[in-house]
Amino acid sequence: MTYVVTESCIKCKLTDCVEVCPVDCFHEGPNFLVIDPEECIDCSLCEPECPVNAIYAEDDLPK
Repeated sequence: MTYVVTESCIKCKLTDCVEVCPVDCFHEGPNFLVIDPEECIDCSLCEPECPVNAIYAEDDLPK
């Protein structure tokens, strides 16, 4: 299971989540961040640090 960044991240300029990632699996898109599922080690450190609650475990994505 990996972690996923949802639409709430669009145009968010805060990088608290990126700073706690031990493997640097975040990558910048044009207006948002993405998590590389191949690099993510499922540590969950980023999820509580996201100031806009945009990060979810893949199995816990809201519908």
